[in-house]
Amino acid sequence: MSAEGKTQVADQVAERVEKLIVDGVLKVGQALPSERRLVEKLGCSRSALREGLRILRGRGIIDTEQGRGSFVAQLSGRDSLSPLMHLFSSQPRTLFDLLEVRALLEAESARLAALRATDVDRLLIRRRYEDMLAAHAASDSLDPREHARRDHAFHRAISEASHNPVLVHTLQSLSDLTLSTVFASVNNLYCRPAQKRQIDRQHARLYQAVMEQLPEQAQRAAREHINGIRDSLREIEQEEQRLVRATMRMDGWR
Repeated sequence: MSAEGKTQVADQVAERVEKLIVDGVLKVGQALPSERRLVEKLGCSRSALREGLRILRGRGIIDTEQGRGSFVAQLSGRDSLSPLMHLFSSQPRTLFDLLEVRALLEAESARLAALRATDVDRLLIRRRYEDMLAAHAASDSLDPREHARRDHAFHRAISEASHNPVLVHTLQSLSDLTLSTVFASVNNLYCRPAQKRQIDRQHARLYQAVMEQLPEQAQRAAREHINGIRDSLREIEQEEQRLVRATMRMDGWR
């Protein structure tokens, strides 16, 4: 095969691996299958596979470490986005701006999840929901940040079940800021019995609608949940009670 032909094959290999990532088959941080399995799956030679992976490394799409092999890189471009994330995280109004965005995007991702979730997706959603309930039960002894992480993981599992790669990656790019809004909810609302009961009911409705494949109900449940959090946090402010704004530096979550 000519050098040009080898280059074309390597480009095709790179494109097919990229498609696996975009489609969510391979996720950020996940190890790539073994070289042998990839050669079989992609129907290419070992040399073409290695060249295709070299192309992806050059694009920053995969990382390779000695002893660990190759894995999907952190695609959100943390370093390049950090100035923007810093500006957002430093502004108190970002909390409510982001809740508006979450209501739009997560309502649609819940609707799509109800339509498209596979059995594996539903299994993961159930596990994340149960993890969150366990956090609720142990709220007195559990660190609020861990509680927030479990809450966030439940919502993220639903978004990933939408199987819309652009929507999933858009929400992932906002992951740190989103987590901070969840922390604001945990820190300010879970200590108030009425608000906590309301959030628990909203989570249950969202979970049941997605699991029972009811798209319109899932969309409405997600929207009402996030808008309810927004309204409750605004009420606290209007009562002139101290609201702990979720404007922590991104490194605080790592």
